[in-house]
Amino acid sequence: MNIFKDTYYQKAEDDTDFLPIIPINENDAEQDKNLVIPDILALLPLRNTVLFPGVVIPITVGRDKSIKAVNDAYKGDKLIGVLAQKDANVEEPELKDLCEVGTVAKIVKLIKMPDGGTTIIIQGKKRFRMTGLVSDEPYFKVSISLLPEDVIPEEEGFDAYTGTIKDLAAQIIQLSPNLPTEASIILRNIENASFLINFVSSNLNSDLSEKQLLLEIDDVKLRAEKLVELLQRELQFAELKNKVTVKTRTEIDKQQKEYFLQQQLKSIKEELGGDTNEREIADMKKKAEAKKWPEAAKNSFKAGIAKLERMHPSTPDYSVVYNHLDLMLDLPWQEYTKDSYDLKKAKNVLDADHYGMQKIKERILEYLAVLKLKGDMKSPILCFVGPPGIGKTSLGRSIAHAIGRKYVRVSLGGLHDESEIRGHRKTYIGAMPGRVLQNIRKVKSSNPVMILDEIDKIGNDFRGDPSSALLEVLDPEQNHTFYDNYLELEYDLSKVLFIATANNIQNIQPALRDRLEIIDLSGYAVEEKIEIAKRHLVPKQKEAHGLAKVNFKIADKVLEKIIENHTRESGVRELDRQLASIMRYEAKEYATKNKIKPALTLQDVEKILGTSRYSNEIYKTANMPGVAVGLAWTYVGGDILFIETALSEGKGEVKLTGNLGNVMKESATTAYTYLQSIAKKYDIDPELFSRKSIHVHVPEGAVPKDGPSAGVTMLTALASAFTGRKVKPYLAMTGEITLRGQVLPVGGIKEKVLAAKRAGLKEIIMCWQNEKDVREIDGNFIKGLQFHYVKNMQQVLDQALV
Repeated sequence: MNIFKDTYYQKAEDDTDFLPIIPINENDAEQDKNLVIPDILALLPLRNTVLFPGVVIPITVGRDKSIKAVNDAYKGDKLIGVLAQKDANVEEPELKDLCEVGTVAKIVKLIKMPDGGTTIIIQGKKRFRMTGLVSDEPYFKVSISLLPEDVIPEEEGFDAYTGTIKDLAAQIIQLSPNLPTEASIILRNIENASFLINFVSSNLNSDLSEKQLLLEIDDVKLRAEKLVELLQRELQFAELKNKVTVKTRTEIDKQQKEYFLQQQLKSIKEELGGDTNEREIADMKKKAEAKKWPEAAKNSFKAGIAKLERMHPSTPDYSVVYNHLDLMLDLPWQEYTKDSYDLKKAKNVLDADHYGMQKIKERILEYLAVLKLKGDMKSPILCFVGPPGIGKTSLGRSIAHAIGRKYVRVSLGGLHDESEIRGHRKTYIGAMPGRVLQNIRKVKSSNPVMILDEIDKIGNDFRGDPSSALLEVLDPEQNHTFYDNYLELEYDLSKVLFIATANNIQNIQPALRDRLEIIDLSGYAVEEKIEIAKRHLVPKQKEAHGLAKVNFKIADKVLEKIIENHTRESGVRELDRQLASIMRYEAKEYATKNKIKPALTLQDVEKILGTSRYSNEIYKTANMPGVAVGLAWTYVGGDILFIETALSEGKGEVKLTGNLGNVMKESATTAYTYLQSIAKKYDIDPELFSRKSIHVHVPEGAVPKDGPSAGVTMLTALASAFTGRKVKPYLAMTGEITLRGQVLPVGGIKEKVLAAKRAGLKEIIMCWQNEKDVREIDGNFIKGLQFHYVKNMQQVLDQALV
């Protein structure tokens, strides 16, 4: 009989593991002592099982040889030798494929199954070792020798092993949900130590090789030690498996809990008036119905809404789709502000906000005139080029005010990422549209005045070329179909009035410059700065320093001294800072004494701002042979520069210093060669060029200098040094030279002329072809300046040398 009510079958050829059945009566071991076992036994190979003495297991027999061996044994003494296969994958094992040590088994019962198979219940009796093959047909018959019986040590320490085996086995049963709980009760009731070890060994979830090793160990104590080791390992594995199972169950429980709470939250929201996300989607649909937009945008929005309705709000893509649809709703598709076509009003607004700048104002009025007559036109792409501080950016705000449009400014200085213009792909984390669409979304108008500030300072690196991305934005023939990567739709920018600002046109990419209508803004004359200070800067600084209601004036002459002695710039930023210093001083005086002088005097200016920072006396002290004054253009406006030459004993070498660029060095070489060619006309000994070394220096060596306009000044300074004749005082010159002695025109004339006026110079020599540039300058700004227009260098030297 079996101790379990259920029968657990185990196939001899399959990999299924079942709990072995044990006999009811442990005293069977006593009966086995009288069991007569023959020296020759039929063999039953087991594929995945090791049979231990005393243990009963059911086996389904499937091989033909095995069925014959079992039938013959059952008809006889019912004894059969059971050996484990070394490799379970061998279908027809030979003798070498079987282990040498096995167990003599008694066939307790043989059952014929309905499907034709045979099931036997066998009980292990005694261990044996196979000693030789007797026959292999119709099944294996081998000679055996029995191994010694288990001898239980009488020492007290052995009881500790049996106790440990029971404890470990009980813990494993408790952690294994597939094993019945009755198994631990059975373990506790087993008193026979040898049977306990065999029973637990048979139930081990270990490899067949380890079970076979336990069967082959003769010493019971050693077998118990090995079993304890295997049980501890199996316990650790069971604990780990249980830990993983508990953790997984906890995570599943957490998800179920979250789902349950979300369903409750949904019910609560419905009671309070509906789900927030559903209300948001409904609001979007309502807004879309009133939206006037292109068919492509309308279809894209419908597809996006349908996708949003199918998504759960907790999914990551929900916010991506939602933000994209929100952008589409916020963009002012085909929404425009109405332009004001009152040209007189527009002119008054421009004049009130900015003094001078007639060329730009005329261009804006022309644009409005065409709009008034035609009703619609593609907006031009204007680019204001000029030195800092002359009001390029603030002029854009005035233009927007004059024509009644929204105003927006986009700073491009230092921009490196192309995505800042075209937008990011929606798939990127933190994706957003480009700055152009962001600002159009902000002003809620598709025809604003958009200032692209500092377009000449756009960067270029591995993240892309933003200036190239601007090509589509700033091309009137393309920007009606501008494509933003985030929006993924075409947007019409043709009605936007783009106004770019730059300090140096040379730094703008050529392809981009080709799309711009360049409008040069030259620096201000002293008279213009006085007017700007009176109309804008002084009132602004008085307001900023709390002196708006205080009767306090600054006369024109005082402003002129501030401009000439404390500033030297094309714009008015430094003048604004100097006026701020004056206002701070006056505010302190008024706060302390509760009164101030009604008018600022020249002495007050010197007291507040200190002594003059700039002086024209330098041109008197520099009046010596070999020194000439040139005019230069820089990105901050016009400026003057000295060119100094000196002769020394040498071998005709020419030294050039002063941080000169390649073009200036070439101009110096050209001037030196031309002077050699005309030496006799100016009584210069030709041998001087081989006996003397010449050094040409341009002061302020820390400042890089380049350009062709210093050519005439170089030649004049060299001629002065070789002839010993001084250059006429308060004279400046500009122009490019050739080897034939011709004087060529140069640019930046207005800036250079105003710089000469600021520096206190009285005469200017330039190419006759630049006369038209001088005529464009307001005559009031250049009073007191005398111009000499020349065609060749001989005319320059005749005018310049005293």
